[in-house]
Amino acid sequence: MVGDALRALWAEPRPAQPPGRVWRDWLVVGVLVAGAVLETLLREDLVWRPVALAVAVVVALSLLWRRTHPLAAVVAAFGTLIAVDVARILAADQSGLPWSIAGALLLPYSLFRWGAGREAAIGLGVVLAWLGVTHVADPTGAAEVVAGYGFFLFSAALGAAIRYHANARVRDIEQAKLRQRNELARELHDTVGHHVSAIAIQAQAGRTLAASHPDRAVEALEIIENAASRTLEEMRAMVGVLRDGAKPDFAPQPGVADIERLARGLGGRPRVDVQLSGDLAALPPSVGTALYRIAQESVTNAVRHARHARLVTVQVADEGAQVRLTVRDDGDLTAAHAVPGYGIVGMTERAALLGGTLEAGPGSGGGWTVDAVLPKGGATP
Repeated sequence: MVGDALRALWAEPRPAQPPGRVWRDWLVVGVLVAGAVLETLLREDLVWRPVALAVAVVVALSLLWRRTHPLAAVVAAFGTLIAVDVARILAADQSGLPWSIAGALLLPYSLFRWGAGREAAIGLGVVLAWLGVTHVADPTGAAEVVAGYGFFLFSAALGAAIRYHANARVRDIEQAKLRQRNELARELHDTVGHHVSAIAIQAQAGRTLAASHPDRAVEALEIIENAASRTLEEMRAMVGVLRDGAKPDFAPQPGVADIERLARGLGGRPRVDVQLSGDLAALPPSVGTALYRIAQESVTNAVRHARHARLVTVQVADEGAQVRLTVRDDGDLTAAHAVPGYGIVGMTERAALLGGTLEAGPGSGGGWTVDAVLPKGGATP
């Protein structure tokens, strides 16, 4: 088991898309370099002043690559420190190095936060090797030795912990998206089944009427053509969103008409008011179900998180080629509102899979607003 864990750690890839340099990185480097210059000018115990300054500059500049090339940054910084400390040991120089090299404490963190598993292992070995050499170059007591190892190991452990937390959040978001895709795929399955049944019925009618009423048979063929085109679109969408082998749920799925069931009067706090306007009866089942699911999730979030809310308004409006769902509450914003949760991720994914958009955020008049716009034709190929 331990061997498997070590192999898994060794094979751990780098996190995708590490952040690039920002102004804060240049600020940190500028402060470290400026501190190194002042220290080498003012400290009287430094013997190798140009070398000490060069080492501090190398350590500071290596921080610029700590996210994109963490192992290279560690090797450059701590390799330079090892070389200088070895030279100091050979020359019996115990004057020390500038305190500004403390910026190297950021490198173990970055190594375990942004490096691959093998890079973290190799880089940690380089850091530990330098710690051993530097305690020979600058002999200290046991407490100082333990503190030195503790600082750098804590930096590495902090990077690993934050990486684990970030990976767990990414997995949770992906699972939320996957659940929405599978649920949408099952709903599309119901839609396709409905269309195929209609095609079969019209085909039987067309065969019966072909000889006696050719004009009505042609009408049946037109209906079949339209249903087949729509079914093809739905089937393509289903193939695009189905990602795993989850067993389909063939239970009837809710639609726009079911949104009215979300309304509740003064007996509930807050009160939920539902308003449906326009021609919504002809919406494809996939769009109707998506509107219901988004409305249901939005109302649930408002009831749970909208502090002091008295009214939640759900509006579904026909806007020609598209349909708009707006859910707003009049409560106070809370911390749960401020950070997008997996529910919002799932609603956004559901809207996007049908070719629509969803925005969620503070409303202009206070409270929280969810605004979803879906094409009335449903998913497009």
